[in-house]
Amino acid sequence: MERDCCDVAVVGGGINGCGIARDAAGRGFSVLLVEQNDLASGTSSSSTKLIHGGLRYLEHGAFRLVRESLLERETLMRIAPHLVRPMRFVLPHTGTRPEWFLRLGLFVYDAMAGGALPRCETIDLKNEPAAKALVEAGYARAFEYSDCWADDMRLVLENAKDAARLGAHIVTRTRCEKAHAANGEWILDLRAPHGEVKQTRARCLINAAGPWADIFLCAAGCEQSAPKLRLVQGSHLVVPRLFDGDKALVLPNTDGRIVFAIPFEEKYTLIGTTDRDIKGKPEDARVDDGEKEYLLNAARRFFGSAAGESEIVWSFCGVRPLFDDGKTSAQKASRDYVLRLQRANGAPLLNVFGGKLTTYRQLAQQAVSRLPLQGATKNKNWTAQKPLPGGELPEGGVKEVARRLCDSNAQMQQTHADRLARTYGACAQLIFKPGDDWGERFGADLYAREVDYLMRAEWAQTAEDILRRRTFLGLSFSPAAAAELDGYMNARRSTLQ
Repeated sequence: MERDCCDVAVVGGGINGCGIARDAAGRGFSVLLVEQNDLASGTSSSSTKLIHGGLRYLEHGAFRLVRESLLERETLMRIAPHLVRPMRFVLPHTGTRPEWFLRLGLFVYDAMAGGALPRCETIDLKNEPAAKALVEAGYARAFEYSDCWADDMRLVLENAKDAARLGAHIVTRTRCEKAHAANGEWILDLRAPHGEVKQTRARCLINAAGPWADIFLCAAGCEQSAPKLRLVQGSHLVVPRLFDGDKALVLPNTDGRIVFAIPFEEKYTLIGTTDRDIKGKPEDARVDDGEKEYLLNAARRFFGSAAGESEIVWSFCGVRPLFDDGKTSAQKASRDYVLRLQRANGAPLLNVFGGKLTTYRQLAQQAVSRLPLQGATKNKNWTAQKPLPGGELPEGGVKEVARRLCDSNAQMQQTHADRLARTYGACAQLIFKPGDDWGERFGADLYAREVDYLMRAEWAQTAEDILRRRTFLGLSFSPAAAAELDGYMNARRSTLQ
């Protein structure tokens, strides 16, 4: 890698960076992506895990963002059907807004979406089993509308895998410490995990560092031209299942905001999110006691003691790097993205500010199209047509993948097959082939066969990489089992490189 020159260097291995790397590599450009930690280790693994148009953005007049988001929702369902699945949301009528007003907003939302998912309908909460808590809280009527749930972490990984398949060089746990421009090119100093520093060159540099974007601009000597980022923390809690069914509940809170209660991994409910400005370093963000109490109080109003602090099995937060548009509250700050192209000594630098999970593909497409490069060999809209790895499902979808896994592996349990199909889609059959030795079992249904695949094909290096970012198995792993997994991976690393 030392002194090599690529067309595009991307700094940041979150959803935007990996989406850009995939798009650029697919157009025929040579691509290097550098991530200082693990892929999806920041904001991109800590979202509310929704692909949605942003119903509440309509009130703020963000019609273009909502329209684009809804179109992208349809695209992502098509190219990643194993990771993005439709979900119905139950929104109670609280009386704070006239019923006609809500109905109109949802009508506009459906009209913008184009009709691929079931439309909004008015429901009697007494006839909705999942909404028992809402009925007991005094709500009688509600609206039910469609959006999508997504495995945010795996969206990042599948984009990275496809980028690598197309020739991109993906380098994790390597920090871009310095970037300086000379003779129309960027020279990057890259510090590897063991401390050695290598240099590489790039014709174009893309700053997709998310919450660290302004810090990287300082390293590139361009901080004076950087717009201001607004760092907003969103925290989430995972608790044992609070209600039946596969619909999400939209819980009205006393401060006028809403909190989602979303079915999660069969046995759990995801509660989120908060919106809180932070001033410190993004890597220091933690779910604090105040945020826990805020989310739990919202849930307790409907689920009582079942939503107590002792019930929390996992808490996580993400720092949203929003473009500072001067709004007075974190809730009103725009979720739109801003792309800024600048030059230093003739070398182009494209900065990515803001954005949301739903619109990452459109952002990536526009970002690559802005680069002053010649020689693209593919239509700029190609990523909207080509499925992500695992997304080319047989007729019958993930259920058919799970059925085939069970048929070809007599010892595989149905729940194991279901998890593999949901996680890897069609690629699950590449991991567990008939007659293969599965190897050691570490906990839950995680075997050495899957661990080796994740280390070899998905850049996993630690137990946390697997248990928190490539799967959700950390919810059912003991500390002792996680330590055993780490030991295996440490011993196995050299043989898989």
